[in-house]
This record gives sequence, structure tokens and C-alpha cells, in this order.
Amino acid sequence: MNLYFRLFYILLFKVKKLSYRIGLLDEGSISFRALPSDCDINFHLNNSRYLAMMDLARTWLMAEMGLLNLFIKDKWMPIMNACSITYIREIKPFQKFDIKTKMIGWDEKYYYIEQRFESENTLHAVAYVRGVFIHKGRRIEIEELLNVAKFDGEVPELPEPVIHWKMLLDSKKKHHS
Repeated sequence: MNLYFRLFYILLFKVKKLSYRIGLLDEGSISFRALPSDCDINFHLNNSRYLAMMDLARTWLMAEMGLLNLFIKDKWMPIMNACSITYIREIKPFQKFDIKTKMIGWDEKYYYIEQRFESENTLHAVAYVRGVFIHKGRRIEIEELLNVAKFDGEVPELPEPVIHWKMLLDSKKKHHS
């Protein structure tokens, strides 16, 4: 339930106070504190909370880019197609941490985002997310997303780990078809 409070807090109090906008390929950052209700019986941040907080951080990124209000108005829905997360160091109860979120590229169908959990120069987890936007049951084409974001720069090259991850995802799909 506390994630709903965090979401409402972001939407009601933080989005309107943004006095700057970042570019499509710039990094956004949002801070959280691990509440006891976010932790599991091992007294560290629960694995499922990482994913839920990543959702909030991606919402924040869209707000920092100046796109959130537009996406809400036009009813664009972000859909996570795949996610890969590596846990490195635990986050303890009451520990403050940042989630750094950045769009790292796209292909003909999906956009790719990197999200890192960090505190005091410590990397706690790193994740890659592959997603699309949907509107009225149809997938928004990457070109339309880039147009709405007013992006006219060079297409970034996807990092090597993401290229390997894409190959793994394709292999899984073929194996289970």
C-alpha cells in the first residue's frame, strides 16, 4: 500500500515542482528510503519492491523529461515487456538510496532503460527494462515516441550486455514457441 502513497506523492507534489527538463537520453534520479514494510524476513529490501520502485522511478523519469503529463493526457500506457535485474548489495531498513534511470536506446520495436540502485557510492542493483507504449490497443511506433519527445539526435548504440540480453530473450521465445 505504501507504494500507492509514494506514487500519489510523486504525481501530486513532485511533478508540478519540476523546474527543469532533461533530454531523452539523460539520466534521471529519485531518492527513496527503505521502510520496514519494504523489507522481507532477511531484513533487507524485498526483491518485489525493487521492481515496484523501478516503476515509480520510470514514472519520475518521464516527468523529468516533460513527457508524463502528455502521456497521461493522450492515454499512452507504458508496458514493460521484459526485465533483468542483478542484485549486488543489500539495502537495509531505513537506508536511503537513489534509483538512477536512463533510456539507453531502442530498436525497431522496443525502448531500453537502465536502472541502478545506488547509495553513498555503492551499487546495490542494476536492471535493464525493455518496454513499449500502448494507446487504444496498439503499440506506439518508436518513431512516434521520438517525435513526441522532440528527439532528433543520433540513435545510441545499445550496450553489449543489452545486446546479449536481447539474444537471450529471442532464444527463449523461439524455444517456447
